[in-house]
Amino acid sequence: MKIRPFIYMITLVCLVAACKTAKLSDAEAKQQIGEYYEAAAIYRKVYTKISPKDRFLRGYVAFRMGECNRLVNNTPRALSAYMNALRYRYADSTVNLRLGLMNQKQGAYAEAVKYYSAYLESDPSNVWAQNGLKGSEEAILWRRNPTRYKVAKMDKFNSRRSEFGPMFYGANYDRLYFASSRTKDKEAKPNPITGQVNNDFFLAKQDENGNWLAPELIEDAVNTEFDEGTPSFTADGNTMYYTYCSEDPEGSRTSEIYVAARANASWGKGSRTTIVKDSITSLGHPSVSPDGRYLYFVSDAGGFGGKDIFRARIIGNDFGPMENLGPAINTPGDEVFPYARDSVTLYFASDGHPGMGGLDIFRATLDSAGVWSVENMKYPINSQADDFGITFAGGRERGFFSSNRNDLRGSDHLYSFELPVITVVIEGIVSDINEEPVEGATVRIVGQDGLNEKTNVRRDGSYRIELERDVKYVMMASARGFLNQNFELSTTPEERSETYVVDFFLSPVYTPVVVENIFYAFDSAVLREESKEALDELIRMLNDNPNVVIELGAHTDRMGTDAYNEGLAQRRAQSVVSYLIAGGISPERLEAKGYGESSPKVINKKAAAEWDFLNEGDVLTEEFVLNLTPPQQEIADQINRRTEFRVLRTNFNLY
Repeated sequence: MKIRPFIYMITLVCLVAACKTAKLSDAEAKQQIGEYYEAAAIYRKVYTKISPKDRFLRGYVAFRMGECNRLVNNTPRALSAYMNALRYRYADSTVNLRLGLMNQKQGAYAEAVKYYSAYLESDPSNVWAQNGLKGSEEAILWRRNPTRYKVAKMDKFNSRRSEFGPMFYGANYDRLYFASSRTKDKEAKPNPITGQVNNDFFLAKQDENGNWLAPELIEDAVNTEFDEGTPSFTADGNTMYYTYCSEDPEGSRTSEIYVAARANASWGKGSRTTIVKDSITSLGHPSVSPDGRYLYFVSDAGGFGGKDIFRARIIGNDFGPMENLGPAINTPGDEVFPYARDSVTLYFASDGHPGMGGLDIFRATLDSAGVWSVENMKYPINSQADDFGITFAGGRERGFFSSNRNDLRGSDHLYSFELPVITVVIEGIVSDINEEPVEGATVRIVGQDGLNEKTNVRRDGSYRIELERDVKYVMMASARGFLNQNFELSTTPEERSETYVVDFFLSPVYTPVVVENIFYAFDSAVLREESKEALDELIRMLNDNPNVVIELGAHTDRMGTDAYNEGLAQRRAQSVVSYLIAGGISPERLEAKGYGESSPKVINKKAAAEWDFLNEGDVLTEEFVLNLTPPQQEIADQINRRTEFRVLRTNFNLY
């Protein structure tokens, strides 16, 4: 985050000065009045003229050069300067604290931990070092385990200069205001404090397809030759609060909160608010609550140290007294850029709470007892650099924020963020044994989360139901004239979208159904091992339909005598019944019937589609089979060798 006349760090004064000589006294004077950008440049020139043998003076200048570069957010130069101060044994343990801070802002967390730990040996109770150490250790974990937010740099909005403070405007969230130091004026002089020109408001709009267009400078009277930034709008869109800082050649000026009204599709000239009566107290970063009752803002009016977040009740064109939000939010560091999302949720940036480096974005929620709970937004919303100034598109988890990550000059730019919606659904088809959609079928699902939903399948047999993560569900597909089918599902606890596909194949009540994949030993009634899966599925079907009584019918092919085939079939049917009884099915619900070769298979639509030499309705009698080719006869005999069940009654134990 670049330091700007209270658009960013509200204790800075707005001064204009010049220096043409590279003297140590000039650098010190510039630093004293807050012109850190120019002071850093002079210190650098002075440093190059000092002999390496003058270790004390080199260490002194290097440290002060580091301080100035730190305050204008030139982290690489600040880090280099502090390292030189350490190399020349600058007699101030603060250099370790600064090296911890700069390494943390570079994302070199292991190095940051080393320097913070070294500093804590001399000052164990230092809050800055304690928070820096904790933040660096946590940042390592946060980068390994990022949140689900997706972050992207908004090249459409950004320039070679700086952009910050985005804020949505309008009920459709299709307009975005922000401040930028970009300018077409090649003669514009940089601010001696920040090294950048003053900021103006820009506006980006979406086209009819929802695509963002290039931002344009606001030509309204609200933009002036001085600094404007951090806009916030009332719900009706007619009032804008913003930060304003002018320049006075005769003395310093504090930054202030201004208000502008919208009329005839343009913003009028801003005027100073009456939050404070004096011209000494610095105010900035306004955020009006969605209900219009409060204005949240930042001030150095006293509190917990640095800049604190306050609020004041809006009373017409006036304001109630300033109210500090308290120690849960405010720290000895800087709390800036508040964003009131609703009556109990506040976002803000801070370098006083443990974080990843520089300013981090935090979410604060207010409970029923009036106590704030503060949470770091973690990576990738936050980074080792300054992250601040967030805005949301209403209740949706998407929007924009400001950051100077990955910018060697420390310039701020706009980034988009979005939390992808997690969708957990179950979908599938309800079909009959011929894989035809079952008309009028329903799917009921009951979950441990309280879900109890019944849905009618579509004409094509499909259904789709939304679920939750980490929940156990029980489903049942049913239709008139068909047996019910149940299914159990446990959704994953992982934070990701999932689509579960479960197809139901319902068995008809009044038509025999082949039990696929039941195999016997050759010329025997002994069930083979690979039959158990199909038989266990049959047990589940019977448990899903506890009032059903079925017949298990076994059929053979045309080989052998009628008597032999009927006996073999009876034994095979009894083997299946015995397996089902062993699986817990009541013997009273089961009947075994050996048909032998007396009931040849009638080809259905599914079988006809599978075998091109068969047609729907063909009956595989011995006469029909003998008219086929030998390979076709083998297939037909295999089809005839089958185990079927058919429903005898549906009233078992009902009376």
